[in-house]
Amino acid sequence: MASASHGTIRKRVAWLLLFTTIIISGLTVRLMYLQFYRSSWLTENATDQRVREVPVEAKRGIVFDRNGKPMIISVSTESIYAIPAQVQDAEKTAAKMAAILALDQEKLAVKLKRRQAFTWIMRKADTDTASKIKQLNLPGIGFTQEGKRHYLYDNLASHVLGFTGIDSQGLDGVELTFDSYLKGRAGSVVIEYDARGHEIPYAHQRYVPAIEGNNLYLTIDLVLQQIVERELDRVIRETQAKAATIIAMDPRSGEVLALANRPDYNPNKFAEYSPKLWRNIAVSNTYEPGSTFKIITTAAALKEKAVKLDDKFFDPGFTEVQGRNIRCWKHGGHGSQTFVEVVEHSCNVGFVNVGLRLGRDPFYNYIESFGFGQPTNIDLSGEASGIMIKRSAIKPINIATIAIGQSIAVTPIQLLTAVSAVANGGQLLRPQIVREVKDKDNQILRTFQPDIKKQVLDLETASVVRGILERVVENGTGRNAFVENGHVAGKTGTAQKVEGGAYAPDKFIASFVGFAPANDPQIAMLVVIDEPSGLYYGGQIAAPVFGRVMQDALQYLGVSKLASANQPAESHTVVPDVIGKPLQDGIKELKKAGLAYRIEESGEQVTDQVPKPNSRVPAGSKVLLYTRTPRFDTVEITAPTVEGLGPKEAFEVLRELGLLPQMMGTGSKVVKQDPAPGAKIAPGSTFFLYLE
Repeated sequence: MASASHGTIRKRVAWLLLFTTIIISGLTVRLMYLQFYRSSWLTENATDQRVREVPVEAKRGIVFDRNGKPMIISVSTESIYAIPAQVQDAEKTAAKMAAILALDQEKLAVKLKRRQAFTWIMRKADTDTASKIKQLNLPGIGFTQEGKRHYLYDNLASHVLGFTGIDSQGLDGVELTFDSYLKGRAGSVVIEYDARGHEIPYAHQRYVPAIEGNNLYLTIDLVLQQIVERELDRVIRETQAKAATIIAMDPRSGEVLALANRPDYNPNKFAEYSPKLWRNIAVSNTYEPGSTFKIITTAAALKEKAVKLDDKFFDPGFTEVQGRNIRCWKHGGHGSQTFVEVVEHSCNVGFVNVGLRLGRDPFYNYIESFGFGQPTNIDLSGEASGIMIKRSAIKPINIATIAIGQSIAVTPIQLLTAVSAVANGGQLLRPQIVREVKDKDNQILRTFQPDIKKQVLDLETASVVRGILERVVENGTGRNAFVENGHVAGKTGTAQKVEGGAYAPDKFIASFVGFAPANDPQIAMLVVIDEPSGLYYGGQIAAPVFGRVMQDALQYLGVSKLASANQPAESHTVVPDVIGKPLQDGIKELKKAGLAYRIEESGEQVTDQVPKPNSRVPAGSKVLLYTRTPRFDTVEITAPTVEGLGPKEAFEVLRELGLLPQMMGTGSKVVKQDPAPGAKIAPGSTFFLYLE
């Protein structure tokens, strides 16, 4: 009995040892598994329980116009976040916050109960809202500074600037295309907490500073942009058009000076607008250019010697090509005329014959060389390539219609870029929207020089075409674009819109493209008006818009004593950049350039100049040097009396005081001004001049 009991005990002990061995072995294997295979996971979870990382958003870079005037800045706002482990009562906390933040209480409570280290409650709240939440002093609820984009001029240049999302990422415009330069690099604050979620006193805290984004300097001129948008608003109001576009460019460099569309939107509230309004139709929409394309036909025909200036054409009112009658816009035709008169009168019959003389391959070679059928590669998103019939499918009827601007679709930026090549002597340039990128210390990181794609015309041919286009404005269909002493060169266009594969009987696109001064082009510009009501010819409604903008633009830039393209060129010089330089050094540079000067105020350093750097002016012109900057001064200015003066004289008076003149109406004399004479106004204010 005793031996049996003893044997039983030994068995039990053996089983116990075996069981213990198995347990210890299992624990050892488990420990090794956790130590060697799951160590990173355990470390990460331990860190998540102990460490909280609060993101610190980088301040996005400032966007300036070409003259250093800010257009987009970032302002600091409070963003509200939660650390769920520290929230003591999720339901009560959610109830208190939901009432202030206008959020769904149940969804907010669920968010506060999640097993996660950090969660956003509201990003970039307004100051009053954030202040009310702070006053509640809720456990587990924190605040961090984030930047919110502020577009200083609301709708102005919206299709150029674009907008950003909630994470300050660029979503459109230069905000998108130059996002890598503007966004900077985010930082963070790392804080340690104990098991109960309380911050550990004297624990190691790590701050990773955010790196600010770089600043962008556009080619856009803020004043020219305002002039352009003023006229767009006016033409939409007067014609009730569906849409309109104006682009102004420096043909010598390809720099876009102004670009605007109607309808537009306010980037500060972009989510309140239909996404259709975000579309930049200046680069994304295609249209049949109509007679404005005849500039390309003219240039190609003269370069290939397919036509001479004095060649005779007879226009009976129509011409037949492959059994189809192509009519001239003038009933009964223009009769007998030279090629120059064909261009002046925008005669369809004459251009059809010129196009057929050129032939398919030579004509298409020039069309492609001028950049049609391919994007210009401007630094804006959503650019279209245009629409062209394949060369292999071209028939004589297609050549005939393309020669007059039909059967081909272009974008506004394509057409203006091509016409700028005629203006600058034959160089096709890539259009530029940004001049340079600088860091926060004002050090240049990248500059954008003129990007010459190819030489499409020789200087002689380009000069002849410029002369013909000036005659179009002096004697032909472009008379309404005339600017006194401006010597404008350009071409009208009226195109019938295509819908459902056929021309719509009552829908047209009116346009005008040109440049000035004709002999020394400094501004090239395109006006496109889509589906105007009533009058629809480009010479009737687009040319006057062009003329008003060009007149103000030339006055603003100080372009004077302009020569005709058919007269000997006057000697011009480029105004050097002396802003920021010691006064005596600036004077030396002006003298070296053959320019006179006048000094405004007393000081040792040049803070501003008129005309602006890189402007082209007649040799011997006077440059006004500011040794302090009145337009940014804090003192008030007394409004001068300019009533009775001519627009040019009034413009000069106001510009020297640092005010921004805005012409209202057309005429040779200022009959009214706003503000009134003697009124106290801030430097940089807009000064309205009513002309008659």
